[in-house]
Amino acid sequence: MLRALNDYKHHYKALFILGIPIVIGQLGIIVLGFADTMMIGHHSTSELAAASFVNQMFNLAIIFGTGFSYDLTPIVGGLYGNRDYTGAGKVLKNSLAANFLVSLVLMFVMLMLYLNVDRLGQPEELLPLIRPYFLILLVSLVFVMLFNAFKQFANSITDTKTSMWIMLGGNVLNIGGNYLLIYGKWGLPELGLIGAGIATLLSRIVMVIIFYFIFTRSNRYAEYRKGFRKKGFLKSLFRRLNTLGWPLGFQMGMETASFSLSTVIVGWLGALELASHQIMLTVSTFCFLMYYGMGAAIAVRVSNFTGTGDIQNVRRTAYSGFHIIMLMAIVASGLIYMLRYQLGGWFTDDTQVSMIVVSLMLPMLLYQFGDGLQITFANALREISDVKPMMIIAFISYFIISLPAGYIFGFMLGWGITGIWMAFPFGLTSAGIMLYLRFRQQTRGV
Repeated sequence: MLRALNDYKHHYKALFILGIPIVIGQLGIIVLGFADTMMIGHHSTSELAAASFVNQMFNLAIIFGTGFSYDLTPIVGGLYGNRDYTGAGKVLKNSLAANFLVSLVLMFVMLMLYLNVDRLGQPEELLPLIRPYFLILLVSLVFVMLFNAFKQFANSITDTKTSMWIMLGGNVLNIGGNYLLIYGKWGLPELGLIGAGIATLLSRIVMVIIFYFIFTRSNRYAEYRKGFRKKGFLKSLFRRLNTLGWPLGFQMGMETASFSLSTVIVGWLGALELASHQIMLTVSTFCFLMYYGMGAAIAVRVSNFTGTGDIQNVRRTAYSGFHIIMLMAIVASGLIYMLRYQLGGWFTDDTQVSMIVVSLMLPMLLYQFGDGLQITFANALREISDVKPMMIIAFISYFIISLPAGYIFGFMLGWGITGIWMAFPFGLTSAGIMLYLRFRQQTRGV
């Protein structure tokens, strides 16, 4: 027992040092999500319902894009582990180009969705609120993708603090813009949900500009700029980024689709259910983003060990990370459970919405184990470049298991929104178990 603890002890320490800045940056996103939902919810329940639908549709695109950007980490992490800093700079340049092109694809797909939004069965009274907010977020997608490339690059060379500070600064700017533009403060017009969209767009633009400025001016990135400034793009590198990126994007996109498409289904039940759904998604994101912050640290450590061929420490890093994430899950779940009767009132004055939120607490707590499991081993697998099987696992878990179960529980059994949420533990836990088994198989014999 003591020997096992000694084997993992330095991994715990390294993951904490690397992961805490990422988790803090993710906490900034959580605070932003809470602030957004609170400000919009207290402005009007209809706007909260409209925001729920639009945000979940864009989460699908954003998470797909985030997954695509993860192609950077195994490549840059391996180069960093071998001290090839010029090569890492070349990868960033190619990754920015790849992410920009993918952002155009995502914008086109989302534009098609916008043109057909009236066919998705959402409450008719929400459409005038949905449409302008949708278009503003559409424009912001390209800046999300460019920021993702810079962020993944910085994290891959263990510079997690830069991303943390930029994200925190961007979130402060977004929250301040929300306050001014949603409620019409300091002589500005009261724009409600549109104001929230404008604040989000501006903050995303500023974050990209700041990251670019730091990369081109900071001494820390001097060696990487040599490779970045070389003319032209490498076809082989561009092809490798796409070979890794698309499967990762689809894997993460299918997970998010189980939530985003569930939002469409929840919308069939009515505006109150949609507003409640948004609140619970905001609360559950509190857990997800913390886990993913530590998952990013796992990814960086695994990529570094993979680059040097140290498979034993690849395994130990993944298992150590899972232990930490489970500890985080226990603490976060306990806190949320204690606050279950207060949470709804933080976001809205509607007592009906608050009571629906309480009914969704059990399924949300049930899927924390599966969420932590799938985050850990998805991050570990992508850093050993075993990405294609992850798409199959995601398809089975979320499209074969989760979405049909949500429809059966919610409509055929008549459990309503609680039934739709009860499907999530089945999908996430199935994914986690299959990803763990795949990782164990791929690193077997060590």
